[in-house]
Amino acid sequence: MKKKKFDWGPYLYILPALVIIAVFRLLPILLSFIVSFFEWSITGVGNFIGIANYHKLLHDPEFWQSLLNTFYLVIFVVPVSLLLSLIFATLLNNIKILRSFFRSLYFIPTVTSMVAISIVWKIIFNQQTGLANFILGKIGIEPLGWLAESRGIFQLLFGNFGIDIPSWMGGPSLALFSIIIVTIWKGLGYNTIIYLAGLQNIPDVYYEAADIDGAGRITQFYRITWPLISPTTYYVLMMTTIVTFQVFSQIYLMTGPPIGGPLGTTKVIVYFLFDKGFGESNDLSYASAIALVLFAIILTLTLLQKKLEKKVYY
Repeated sequence: MKKKKFDWGPYLYILPALVIIAVFRLLPILLSFIVSFFEWSITGVGNFIGIANYHKLLHDPEFWQSLLNTFYLVIFVVPVSLLLSLIFATLLNNIKILRSFFRSLYFIPTVTSMVAISIVWKIIFNQQTGLANFILGKIGIEPLGWLAESRGIFQLLFGNFGIDIPSWMGGPSLALFSIIIVTIWKGLGYNTIIYLAGLQNIPDVYYEAADIDGAGRITQFYRITWPLISPTTYYVLMMTTIVTFQVFSQIYLMTGPPIGGPLGTTKVIVYFLFDKGFGESNDLSYASAIALVLFAIILTLTLLQKKLEKKVYY
């Protein structure tokens, strides 16, 4: 029997994408891993130092502070983004008039340059002339130093009631909380549109059957809507988590440099990486070690979130 000739056609179709992924994704990861074991600066390669960079990283308080700031960012941004996106998507799904207009309106921040957004929000958060403090003044609240305040938001909140709490319970600084607001606002439109697509994929027959059975709106949401948009929620959760760990531009433009906000309270891990690799030290090997640790953290969280796929209804 004549042996069937191997068909290279399908592999040729995916070759361009494979080359791009290999050159711009896999190769930089491999080179970063190699560089992290050498003394490597902007001037060139130095001696082999083994795991010295990783040992230094574990004993660097600045690294742990940046990691804590990053987790604060993720813990606040991800759940609030998911909740608000779902609420707005539900509202948009029920609008019959000017639906396209409102979709475009919500999506504008997503397509707007982060540089422009950061500059505008920096003006809004200006302590003397910003719109945020102007609104607070109208409702009788003292002006806040939004981007200049290093105290935690819980410290400020409880302090207004005369309650002193330890600094480690203070939460993210007000400066970092301002960054959280901007980050949520920037990604809200994209997540809303994704949720809206998920809601519109749910057949109306399910809701019609639920109406006949006498199920209310809340019951319909928990029994029909929430399970059927679980694939959308799973996607939005994973992407929002990954993107939030990579936040950099708004922090650099609104609170950096040189140290990343008041007392370094907005210096997240990507900003820390940038500062070590391209700041005064130009220590590319140390920056590569930071990048590998960040890669490991995101990969671990992604694998943990992968376990949630068992609860996804396809």
